[in-house]
Amino acid sequence: MARHGFGIIGCGMIARFHASAIAEMRGWRVIAGADICEPSARKFGKDIGCCAYTDFRKMLERDDIDIVTVCTPSGAHAEPAAAAAKAGKHVIVEKPLEITLARCDRIIDACDKAGVMLGAIFPSRFSDAAMLVKKAIESGRLGRISLADAYVKWWRTQEYYDSGRWRGTWKLDGGGALMNQSIHAIDLLQWYAGPVESVRAVVNTAAHKRIEVEDVAVAALRFKSGSLGTIEGSTAAFPGLLKKIEISGDRGTVGLREDNISIWEFDRKRPSDRKLMQKHGSQAEAGGGAADPAAIDHEGHRRQFADFVKAVEKGGHPLVDGREGRKAVEIILAIYKSAKTNRAVKLPLKR
Repeated sequence: MARHGFGIIGCGMIARFHASAIAEMRGWRVIAGADICEPSARKFGKDIGCCAYTDFRKMLERDDIDIVTVCTPSGAHAEPAAAAAKAGKHVIVEKPLEITLARCDRIIDACDKAGVMLGAIFPSRFSDAAMLVKKAIESGRLGRISLADAYVKWWRTQEYYDSGRWRGTWKLDGGGALMNQSIHAIDLLQWYAGPVESVRAVVNTAAHKRIEVEDVAVAALRFKSGSLGTIEGSTAAFPGLLKKIEISGDRGTVGLREDNISIWEFDRKRPSDRKLMQKHGSQAEAGGGAADPAAIDHEGHRRQFADFVKAVEKGGHPLVDGREGRKAVEIILAIYKSAKTNRAVKLPLKR
């Protein structure tokens, strides 16, 4: 089996999830990590057993790195991603792809121009339950979709926001409970229900100090299909509940609770439905990143990396490429615009 070398730019918490996922894939390894903070780079290198750089451009000169993952703060993705593409490396960017559409497009264009693959991290798509819901929708078991809803009632302490100067800022976080936390559920929502036509929203900062962004948001959506939906996103909901996705149609309703199926009801039942719920249903009350960002599992990242490398090796496209990753960002930016103007906002947005 051919060996694949990964380089990681940004050596914070999420970089360690990337490294753990890569370590579990046979024949693949992290070659180097880069971070402008020298102690962070050195500690990451020591812990992971890889080379450490404070200048990511020096790391990109290595010919044993095939794929670069970008784990810098959200508003600092474009420069290293574009540089990696120019260096001929395939690129995977942690969510969000970037915090403005212009920056998202800069990354997409750089990868297109260099002829390299681009992936945007959305590991929630890769759970067995999420895939089963997608299959049920595509096979028509729900009939015509009428409602599509996402609920992300999470909790983050004040210490979480105080732990990094970039957290809770428009410049580097790009937003709050929506852009940083609820974006996973928003991606699933549009993946299931299709493109959004318009949004109407309100946001608030209810429970945290010293942040510029929202910790509560509510949005009403109209999809291009004619169906309606809602998004509730928060980091001010103690003690933090598992995220929920619910999709209803005139022939059935399906629901996810984190990475398990919570609702699986159809007008035409199948013998396999009971077994499916026994295997993929759950009564769990806690888990995921609902209250602790470090409590997530890296299996979703591992599956997404495997999907990405398969696309690189055999051709085709990864499940979540750059253009797919851009979609949730656009919805969130439309929600922010609606909240700011107190008006309904139509998509697509102008850059």
